[in-house]
Amino acid sequence: MFKRYAVFYTPIGPLASFGAAWLGWDSATGAFVAHPEVPDIDVAAVTARPRKYGCHATLVAPFRPAPTTDLTQIEQSAEAFAACHAPAPIGKLALRHDHGFLALRPVTQSAALSNLAAELVQAFNLLRAPLTAEDITRRRRARLSARQDQQMLDWGYPFVFDDFHFHITLSGRIAGAAADGVLDALEPRLLPLLEHDYAVEAITLMGEDEAGMFHQIKRFALRG
Repeated sequence: MFKRYAVFYTPIGPLASFGAAWLGWDSATGAFVAHPEVPDIDVAAVTARPRKYGCHATLVAPFRPAPTTDLTQIEQSAEAFAACHAPAPIGKLALRHDHGFLALRPVTQSAALSNLAAELVQAFNLLRAPLTAEDITRRRRARLSARQDQQMLDWGYPFVFDDFHFHITLSGRIAGAAADGVLDALEPRLLPLLEHDYAVEAITLMGEDEAGMFHQIKRFALRG
């Protein structure tokens, strides 16, 4: 049914509703959503690249399952992980234009959040198939550091451990005045959502369908 799997943080409540509408895809229901109308901004174009993932922060990057791994095993691994790990604080989020795209990022990333992500990567590593030569070539186009390149080879994704930065992506690549215009439009819409503290209280197992869209398979409450 799904060609790749991933583990995401998926918000619930008002932030989830905002994110689904802004990006145009609700991963919880598996349905496209109408974008908000924003004067002078083509929201569909701005959000085209991240739309397929829905409103999320990546904890375990998308991976193809190993030949001997099926969905039941992946779900069991997620359940076992959730049973022995506690929620991790995110704190307050801020809208930033970093690394060429707009995202919500923690004002301060906690050690607990970094540790949770690291342990997830380690827990799921044996479930993934090795990267293909095409995967490796594509990743290396991002001009990885030597450490990131080795992490890609060892763990399937370059931005793990000390290179992990929690973020909820809200745009594709966007620069200059265009980025400023989207920031100005987003800030007042997001202001009520940025007054709250957030936490990773559950991990969400995701599946990528044949069309490339990601669906929420199951949320696992962290209860360790």
